Amino acid sequence: MARVERVSVTPAAADLLRRLQGVHGPLLFHQSGGCCDGSAPMCFPRGEFRVGQQDVYLGTIVDTPFYISGSQFEYWQHTHLTVDVVPGRGSGFSVEAPEGVRFLIRSRVFEDAEYHALQQQGPPPRGPQHEQRG
Repeated sequence: MARVERVSVTPAAADLLRRLQGVHGPLLFHQSGGCCDGSAPMCFPRGEFRVGQQDVYLGTIVDTPFYISGSQFEYWQHTHLTVDVVPGRGSGFSVEAPEGVRFLIRSRVFEDAEYHALQQQGPPPRGPQHEQRG
C-alpha cells in the first residue's frame, strides 16, 4: 500500500495558501485546540511560531508544514485531516483573518487498511521537522 498521508488540503485552501505565501513568505500551520470538524488551525509566518518538541508533524501541504499539539494528536490520531477555507472571521493571529475567511479542519476516520498502513509507517515525528526539510 502507498504511504498514507495524515493531512491534505482542498483546492480552495491551497489557492489561498499560495496567495498568503506571496504576501507573508513561508508559512506554518499549528492545530492546538478543537476536537472535531470545524476546528480552526492557526496559520503563521514560519518564523513567528516556535514548534515545541511535543508538537507532532503531520505533513506538508502546499509547502506549508502542518503540526498538531501532542495532546490534540491523541484525540485525532485515528483521523485524516483536510484543511479547508470558509467565509468568516478566524483568529486575529492567523494570517488569513484579514481576508474575511478562515481555515478549518474537516476530518474523517481512517479506513482499516489506511490505519494498518499507518501502524506500519510508525508514529509521526515530533518537534520542528520543517527546519530539517528547509
